[in-house]
Amino acid sequence: MDRDRKETIREKKRRRKKRKIIWNMILIFLLIVAVSGLIVWKVFTVETVVVEGNEHYSVDQIQKFVLSDEHSWNSLYVFMKYRFFEVDEVPFVDNIEISLQNPHTIKATVYEKGMIGYLYIPAIDQNAYFDTDGFVVETSKQVIEGIPRIEGLDCDKVVLYEKLPIKNEKILKSLLSATRLLQKSEIVPAQILFNEKGEISLDYGEIQVILGNSDNLTQKILRVSYVLPQLSGKKGVLHVENWSENTTNIIFDEAK
Repeated sequence: MDRDRKETIREKKRRRKKRKIIWNMILIFLLIVAVSGLIVWKVFTVETVVVEGNEHYSVDQIQKFVLSDEHSWNSLYVFMKYRFFEVDEVPFVDNIEISLQNPHTIKATVYEKGMIGYLYIPAIDQNAYFDTDGFVVETSKQVIEGIPRIEGLDCDKVVLYEKLPIKNEKILKSLLSATRLLQKSEIVPAQILFNEKGEISLDYGEIQVILGNSDNLTQKILRVSYVLPQLSGKKGVLHVENWSENTTNIIFDEAK
């Protein structure tokens, strides 16, 4: 009888000890959670947003996109939000990658859509921006500085992420070649114009450049990149349409 009683007392002590251990573990866990929460709350505060890769948007605009809601004061929250959840799309931007440089500094790496030109589409009253392969990457009423407007091409409607529906493949090829070469040469005009024959001219405001057909297009644009800086402050028409390996004359008709 005494033996049974002693075993019962021992069992009760073991249970109390086990419960005490469990409660201690729970308290330690809650303490860790509380301390972690306090660290996240007090330490991970946004003080600086470093922006890289932006061209069409300013640093201030990207910062406003990234810190767009009421919890964005917390750097860890911003990091987790962009890492694990879907965020609102930013026009003309493929992706914004967020990383933490330290608890107070966020780095936003911007990957913008590679736009090289746009056409105005009356049916939707918007501009259709296309990339180097001729695919429509964005439609918007917004006009982006540094992207040339294309005039003279029949394009009644477009589908996002599909190729520009220009039936004449030769003209489409000329358009893409011209826009790529002009961007590479850093002489992007305000407008690129096509006439009914598919001949190309460039509008630089005070200076108009006649390229003509797509023959020798690379060499023509290369010559234009040499001549344009010499025409600063002047007004007129630069004729490059007759340039060839045998006829290398370039004529500038200066306006009186």
